[in-house]
Amino acid sequence: MKEGFLAINKPSGITSFAVVRRLRQITGVKKIGHAGTLDPLASGVLVCAIGRSATKNISYLMDSKKTYQAMIEFGKKSDTYDSDGKIEAVLTKKIPSQKDITDQMVKFLGEIKQRPPIFSAKKIKGKKAYHLARQGKKIILPLCVVKIFSIKVKKYHWPFLSIEVVCGKGTYIRSIANDLGEILDTGGVLISLIRTKSGFFSMKQAIDLEKITKDNWEKKLIPNVIK
Repeated sequence: MKEGFLAINKPSGITSFAVVRRLRQITGVKKIGHAGTLDPLASGVLVCAIGRSATKNISYLMDSKKTYQAMIEFGKKSDTYDSDGKIEAVLTKKIPSQKDITDQMVKFLGEIKQRPPIFSAKKIKGKKAYHLARQGKKIILPLCVVKIFSIKVKKYHWPFLSIEVVCGKGTYIRSIANDLGEILDTGGVLISLIRTKSGFFSMKQAIDLEKITKDNWEKKLIPNVIK
């Protein structure tokens, strides 16, 4: 059996584990993992390791830089920090200019302390935070240190802001949307997210999940060259 990596273009609306489950059905290989979860809302590059030797390198891939294209909508807030959650309108007293936004975005550069969304897979005493949140329990997740290598505005037309973020592992783009909205006093909700690069894998290599079949998956494998 061949082993290696498949860069999947995950569609929005399904979980990362659903992609892994589907690949197990197609390939017949049980030992499959992915190098960094994409939320159901998100789409883009999901690197999947096929076989024992490839999955051993998951931690290396998870530590690599990732690039995202994100769309934020101001004037709203959400308990999940994205459009999948409970949305509330936020009264905006002053519409920020693009300069107002870029001036505040500087605060997100480098190593920063970020609070993950309560609707996340972070664990509290062995239990996933989103399970507790769904039960209505009040929880506050501890701050985590993450690294943002670059963050820049791609397009802005109130209330929509398109940004590109290059970051390290463990970074929640949902939290950036929420935190930026709080700083600007406008509220902010992530409404779309595309991972365009994960380590040295990019959208150019990513294959639509529905195009992977039992007959072609081995031909589409990227060799395991990580030592």
